[in-house]
Amino acid sequence: MAEQAASLADDRGLLGRTSTAERVSDVLRTRIAEGFFPPGTRLSEEDIGGALGVSRNTLREAFRLLVHERLLVHELNRGVFVRVLTVEDVEDIHRTRALVECAVVRGLGAPPYALDAMAAAVAEGERASADGDWKAVGTADIHFHRELVALAGSERTDEVMRSIFAELRLAFHVVDDPRRLHEPYLTRNRQLLHTLREGNTAEAEQLLAVYLRDSLERMAEVYRRRVGDDGAAPG
Repeated sequence: MAEQAASLADDRGLLGRTSTAERVSDVLRTRIAEGFFPPGTRLSEEDIGGALGVSRNTLREAFRLLVHERLLVHELNRGVFVRVLTVEDVEDIHRTRALVECAVVRGLGAPPYALDAMAAAVAEGERASADGDWKAVGTADIHFHRELVALAGSERTDEVMRSIFAELRLAFHVVDDPRRLHEPYLTRNRQLLHTLREGNTAEAEQLLAVYLRDSLERMAEVYRRRVGDDGAAPG
């Protein structure tokens, strides 16, 4: 933990001269998303506060914000830990994704749609695949779906889904074979993009619903094998 926290000093400049809990939470959120602090990791106030040069009160407020986002969990007399999702969490994340993402596609007006960012995410995933970087493929997949949600043009929806996608990243960090999880969605993302370019939102919604159902089945299988139903910390 001390070694991990020490490297946070590189992020100290991101806080600026008017450091706030929100900026600290942004730094920690990014590090958690990157897997720098894996699920189950205990976060040391002393080490992280010292690395970032912030007060204990500021750090505790940042922790509180991330607990509210369900990325951290506070355990009485034990401290603050990066959350380990349960199978039920994974199921709920995918239910929420299906409700929101399918509704976004269903609610699109007449084409053409602003699909450049989604196309860039597809290309990002394909480049990462060619490099054999399957963790980066998973990141590109989240970018693809984040840009799909952005088609709704709703800041509130974007905000809700930011938290959902951040939780999904926690699930990705438990996966022991990221290629097996992510590789099938390279083709499916391109297919979904093509269908939207054609302006066929009914077909795109159907593809997306099946896509998310299959994603849930894969993730639930991984979780039952790796962490069990109750979300015990991965070994």
